[in-house]
Amino acid sequence: MSLQPARTRLSTETRQAEIVDTVVDLSDTLGPGTITTVDIARTLGLTQGAVFKHFPTKDAIWLAVMGWVESHLLSSLDTVATSAPTPLEGLRAVFMKHARFVAKHPGVPRLLFNELQKPQDTPVKRRARSMQESYRKLLVRLLAEAEKRGEVAVGLDREGAATLFLGALQGLMLQAMLAGSTAKLEAEARRVFALYLNAIREAS
Repeated sequence: MSLQPARTRLSTETRQAEIVDTVVDLSDTLGPGTITTVDIARTLGLTQGAVFKHFPTKDAIWLAVMGWVESHLLSSLDTVATSAPTPLEGLRAVFMKHARFVAKHPGVPRLLFNELQKPQDTPVKRRARSMQESYRKLLVRLLAEAEKRGEVAVGLDREGAATLFLGALQGLMLQAMLAGSTAKLEAEARRVFALYLNAIREAS
């Protein structure tokens, strides 16, 4: 009788990363609110108990997913903004980088929207809110630098411009979710950003 090879025992850190990646992948096809630890365990070929060995609660998994979004999205946005030749090009790079990220990981906006619509103030929701605040600070900084260089209208309402930037991206995400496809997201993002540029360049 042949023996089945034993499943490789992974470190807690590696297994946690594997679980988080699985949630991100599952959210591409399943509603985040419907994903269960049973779904996660089945996808990984683990028992539900094995999943809880690495994360004490489902909320702890979702909090780790927020950390994944922060490290994979926000860090890359800061990088492209810093490496751009001008602040305005930095804004363009951030807008397009975010659009491409969503096209690659369409389930991430669903995860964020699912958490933010909950009435209770959870640790996951607070983490998502903190990420958005960091994102907003990056945008306001780029807009301030763009104004100093004369790239945008003098006296531009930076907070309002940051809100418009985020709102435009969120609108594109919602349209992609309604269409059930992110195929046109990048092309639409280019068109929308061109309109955004016109808005912040015009004098108020």
